[in-house]
Amino acid sequence: QVQLVESGGGLVPPGGSLRLSCAASGSIFRIYAGGWYRQAPGKQRELVAAINDDGTPNYNDSVKGRFTISKDNAKNTVYLQMNSLKPEDTAVYYCNADIIPRFGVTRNYWGQGTQVTVSS
Repeated sequence: QVQLVESGGGLVPPGGSLRLSCAASGSIFRIYAGGWYRQAPGKQRELVAAINDDGTPNYNDSVKGRFTISKDNAKNTVYLQMNSLKPEDTAVYYCNADIIPRFGVTRNYWGQGTQVTVSS
């Protein structure tokens, strides 16, 4: 069974950094494309950053220049490096990925979410 397992969330002061990881496990061939979403209390889930199969990234305007998304195909992992964090970045961050399995068709999966809190 394919799973996305996130890690790296936590509490950080404003201006700090965190690196989120999203590792795919199970009978998979590779991650085709991935992305990170976030949802703050009382708000809708929004796309933070995405990366396609050839590694081209796309960012929400609110994080451009501060966040970097990357993908390690050998490790089947998607990363989100977050620098210069602001209190408004506080949210639950979810990983999303299109995964090519060893057998079968490509499907979309979600991680369980990891809390990021930016506060002094």
